[in-house]
Amino acid sequence: MSAAPKKNGVEELRAALAESRSAFVAIGIFSFFVNMLVLTGSIYSLQVYDRVLTSRSEPTLVVLTLLLVALYAIMGVLDHMRARISARIGARFAAKLEMRVFRIVTDRTMLASQGINTNTAMRDLDSIQRALASPAAFSVFDVPWTPIFVVIIFIFHPLMGVLGVIGGLILIALTWLNQNGTKENQEKAMNTARLSEEWTGTLQREADTVRALGMRTSTAVRWQRFRQDMLNANIDYSDQNGFYSTTSKTFRIFLQSAILGAGAWLAIQGHISSGAMLASSIIIGRALSPIEGMIGQWALIQRAIQGWKSLADVLTKVPPEAQRTTLPKPRHPRRAEHFGRAAG
Repeated sequence: MSAAPKKNGVEELRAALAESRSAFVAIGIFSFFVNMLVLTGSIYSLQVYDRVLTSRSEPTLVVLTLLLVALYAIMGVLDHMRARISARIGARFAAKLEMRVFRIVTDRTMLASQGINTNTAMRDLDSIQRALASPAAFSVFDVPWTPIFVVIIFIFHPLMGVLGVIGGLILIALTWLNQNGTKENQEKAMNTARLSEEWTGTLQREADTVRALGMRTSTAVRWQRFRQDMLNANIDYSDQNGFYSTTSKTFRIFLQSAILGAGAWLAIQGHISSGAMLASSIIIGRALSPIEGMIGQWALIQRAIQGWKSLADVLTKVPPEAQRTTLPKPRHPRRAEHFGRAAG
């Protein structure tokens, strides 16, 4: 019997994730074209306001509109493809580790005596899988495009670029506040949910004993208290996270209107065209959309981060089982003797 190699939990999780390296590359390529095609609406607006309306050319408008439809259709297909790939990355990651985590969970009684808590191991794995398969994963590929879109706005006019930078910094600040402001409430919600589930499982296993001892009322009261604590903690966390999510969305919409207003003033002064004014408003909305998306998905992201840390700690403390020597398949002695005589 060979001893199992001791692995760090983080390295084990990264190794499972690395098996989808080619899929991540594919998502990166699709994200490149998706973000390039996002500019389609801005370019269309620019051409319509600066060329079509001034020349009054209907054929030009028809050609531009057909091109717009084709490019948006391609963008939709690519966005759908990267969503499918993302779902498969999450599924592959879970399939790679689920048997390992399942064996740990089934040994939780023995591991608990060693001070190793495995109660949330399977939920931690599921939380990582959900994050990998969710739109939150696209933010990693879309956020780097935010500075590029802001630079494009700077090309139209520095004033609108400055407004874009200020807006981006405010959204980043909201993300930081969301991360630090909701962390305590999220941990409380997770802990109360765990206690409620453990108590529910215990009551289900010991239902006959509870009924025989006449403890149904007292245990029901305690179970209800756990459930109430869980619901209150979830409400507090949802309210706080929802505040940051709503604030970021409202601010992004306001910023689009603010840049539109600034662009209108610059157009009146003759510094930019009316097409550039509208294009800047569309681009800034797309530039800040990934940041807003991260804030909206922060509960999922934060749960996955916590699950990654917790699962890595458990995998580090519980090494893989030692690989056993493969033995030949046993045969019935009489049948083996019979086959030996037949061969002779």
